Amino acid sequence: MKNFVFHNPTKIVFGRGTIPKIGEEIKNAGIRKMLFLYGGGSIKKNGVYDQVVDSLKKHGIEWVEVSGVKPNPVLSKVHEAVEVAKKEKVEAVLGVGGGSVVDSAKAVAAGALYEGDIWDAFIGKYQIEKALPIFDVLTISATGTEMNGNAVITNEKTKEKYGVSSKALYPKVSIIDPSVQFTLPKEQTVYGAVDAISHILEYYFDGSSPEISNEIAEGTIRTIMKMTERLIEKPDDYEARANLAWSATIALNGTMAVGRRGGEWACHRIEHSLSALYDIAHGAGLAIVFPAWMKYVYRKNPAQFERFAKKIFGFEGEGEELILKGIEAFKNWLKKVGAPVSLKDAGIPEEDIDKIVDNVMLLVEKNLKPKGASLGRIMVLEREDVREILKLAAK
Repeated sequence: MKNFVFHNPTKIVFGRGTIPKIGEEIKNAGIRKMLFLYGGGSIKKNGVYDQVVDSLKKHGIEWVEVSGVKPNPVLSKVHEAVEVAKKEKVEAVLGVGGGSVVDSAKAVAAGALYEGDIWDAFIGKYQIEKALPIFDVLTISATGTEMNGNAVITNEKTKEKYGVSSKALYPKVSIIDPSVQFTLPKEQTVYGAVDAISHILEYYFDGSSPEISNEIAEGTIRTIMKMTERLIEKPDDYEARANLAWSATIALNGTMAVGRRGGEWACHRIEHSLSALYDIAHGAGLAIVFPAWMKYVYRKNPAQFERFAKKIFGFEGEGEELILKGIEAFKNWLKKVGAPVSLKDAGIPEEDIDKIVDNVMLLVEKNLKPKGASLGRIMVLEREDVREILKLAAK
């Protein structure tokens, strides 16, 4: 087990009926005026907007609104909200929605205190060391952004989808009421679950194998799979929603990273090119990429892939036959719950593979290399490796 420091500064308020607490939390932080950022109309249809507004009014919090954040959040909306935040001299940012809204809130919170273009932080020209305080009310469990310092934004002009990470971007308080997710479309529940499982697997397959972290990861993956199947059958199953929601949070709040090597992250970075170029859901793209990556790299870490097959699916045996059986079982589960498992499933032509590879390698040059990072850990992927993985993912 590697040495580690575990510190997460985000306060979580979890459970049914917790949204009205947001105003109190903001007031207790000494905030008087804030930017209220959200997406489309869903929070007005499910009552979340009214609960938030009532709470802000009750506790004397002023706010200005910016709406219209997309599921794959774009830089132009961040720019718009940064301009409003600066003009209105807000003291904090409140994101109400899913991971896209919260990631946008983080970028806005940092951009409000930066004189240049906040995109600089995503291409290695600026290190985020300060941001306005961030609060959120989460309405979709998937990305784990409610309890980490990460944000991913797409520059829609250049078709670049890059991530940034900073201690300054951890939310101060996140409210998670699983009951507001009862009305989510099946696809959003499934893609959220795939995203959460993928976060766990990025750590699980990074070449480390601490027993306690393995056991926590495997138990959480099995829980996510079980809860997802329950929610497909009964979307308003509160216990299933609650277990899935908390699983998604701990998938990327540092818990899965304990004693490991920092995570693999090749699949996420390859997927970022899929959603940047084709605007597909992040979870859908991960369902396409992950099984193909597993099939391509398993020889670099065979013991862990054997363990995956045994612990997640209960298979017995050893060696390549067991490993491939486990990978196929994972792909079949993804298919079973309705996720695409090939480029073809997502309507992406195989002829586009070179274009996707070019986009991935641009990310390596502009987003990874400035940070001293590489594409992959157990196997550093070069251009030809990415092409071969995408070929495996094609059909």
